[in-house]
Amino acid sequence: MGRYLFRLPDVGEGVAEAEIVAWLVKVGDVVEEDQNLAEVMTDKATVEISSPVAGVVVAVHGEVGGMLPVGAVLVEFESEAGVEAPAAAAPVPPEATIDAASSPAPVPAPAPALAERTDAPSGALRRSASSGRSAGEAPLASPSTRRRALDLGVSLIQVPGTGPAGRITPDDLEAYLVADGEGGARSSLVARTGVNDTRIVGLRRKIAEKMQEAKRRIPHINYVEECDLTELEALRLDLNQHRTEDQPKLTLLPFIMRAMVKALPDYPQINARYDDDAGVLHAHEGVHIGIATQTPNGLIVPVVRHAEARDLWDCAREVARLAKAVRDGTAAREELSGSTITLTSMGPLGGISSSPVINHPEVAILNPNKLVDRPMVQGSFVTVRKMMNLSSAFDHRIVDGYDGALFVQRVKRLLEHPALIFMD
Repeated sequence: MGRYLFRLPDVGEGVAEAEIVAWLVKVGDVVEEDQNLAEVMTDKATVEISSPVAGVVVAVHGEVGGMLPVGAVLVEFESEAGVEAPAAAAPVPPEATIDAASSPAPVPAPAPALAERTDAPSGALRRSASSGRSAGEAPLASPSTRRRALDLGVSLIQVPGTGPAGRITPDDLEAYLVADGEGGARSSLVARTGVNDTRIVGLRRKIAEKMQEAKRRIPHINYVEECDLTELEALRLDLNQHRTEDQPKLTLLPFIMRAMVKALPDYPQINARYDDDAGVLHAHEGVHIGIATQTPNGLIVPVVRHAEARDLWDCAREVARLAKAVRDGTAAREELSGSTITLTSMGPLGGISSSPVINHPEVAILNPNKLVDRPMVQGSFVTVRKMMNLSSAFDHRIVDGYDGALFVQRVKRLLEHPALIFMD
């Protein structure tokens, strides 16, 4: 047996350092070769770093949220290998994911990414001895498990974990809730005095930095237009009713995407990326639409490339594929960059209007709001129509308000007369 120093491998092209998102082992753990040791983030991907040797963990280096340069010692082992890993260690083949797990760092000082509630119910306190952890030892759990526990007011410190390294699984949490319910009903009239401190790390921190940069660098101008989608909605429902087995179900997004494709050639400065450092506007002929997608770990924007070359069904199919990929954590790095304009929507939660934040370095973003039945005056009559507001934002350095309004008006006309979408 001897000391083996495992250094942080190169986890991506041109990456000089990575952020530690979660530790999956602690000092004293016996690990097998290829067992995952930690999750680190570079760009928008979280990479699981696996062990090159079997052995006992004697030290880990770095805290959750901290940055570690490539080549720095990540984990020290007592191992049969007994040889120090070279400074330029070859990368362990990682599986890139979008899961920004925020488990706490067990050493040197536990710093949970999602702090546990301190005002745990008395039933939970009675079972503290059954969690199987020593005093002060932070529990391991996935972000979704932590969020559910937080919503339910359950302290994960009290929940026994059956996963690797004592990790708390969703089944562990459910079992604990059942046991807690048998112990007596909780009162809803209890003063809550706990303070939940959340350390912003991983993907959540990347999102925060990108939003801050966009608002700091881009002077936004917002415009909202009202659209009558009665005819479009009737067409959508009819197409869905008569679609074939290999055709995906249509939402409003593919129609809006096709309307954008039809309108953008007349406004090339809107389908563009602005390099404000170099003072150059890159206007693209191809339309690469970013689709802002909400995931359990935050907002991610996969890209539908060359929307101009896709029909209605293909747009719908690609949107569904990318949404599943980012939520499952299987989206490739190239699927998360290169958009020239972004489309974001909260679906039924879309509200009356919104002020979307431009996805820097793009210069425009569209945000359809909620589709609602509304009484409208048509000639001498009042009739119920299906209405939707279309919110938008433009980079005022590049797009004048007049041009932005003309573009949205063009999209509005195409949506209100959907036959125009299919005309050359």
